[in-house]
Amino acid sequence: MFDPTVFENLKVALENRLYDLDNLEGRVRIVGRSDLLDMAVMSRRLALRFERTDTENVTAEIRLEASLKDLAAEILEIPGQAPGCALSLRFELPVAEDYREQCGQVERVLRGIWLTAEPPVQTLSFVYGDDSPAGYRNVAEIKFNRLVGEDQMEDLPELIEDALRSMEALEGS
Repeated sequence: MFDPTVFENLKVALENRLYDLDNLEGRVRIVGRSDLLDMAVMSRRLALRFERTDTENVTAEIRLEASLKDLAAEILEIPGQAPGCALSLRFELPVAEDYREQCGQVERVLRGIWLTAEPPVQTLSFVYGDDSPAGYRNVAEIKFNRLVGEDQMEDLPELIEDALRSMEALEGS
């Protein structure tokens, strides 16, 4: 009989909560969904992109990943290895030409909400030849330094609410 992996269970929980926020509550719009099985390295990745319904300037993406090592530890029940998945968040927003000040503000906002040991990694990009006043696109990524398992399933709604709070705070930065 099929026994779903931790990845599958967490994936369903994330999708259910985010789609409820979209379809039932109308607080977010799901703008992208990717559910990948990478056969070359036997890994899984779910990425759900969403934006708040009251703005389109900041998008968030929740990523859930399970490597071959993570999946094998669970399926083979390897002693001493707890099953789990890597979880990360990405926030994408425009920044103007004075990016240094704005990136500093983005870091302060995200560190204040997420309290992670590592600062968010911010990557700036622009389209060559596009002289729009928006300037750069900033992707700020927060990685959690431990695996997430089924014991943290009840924390997922709070994680999503914190992502929404982050988006609101980044809107003003």
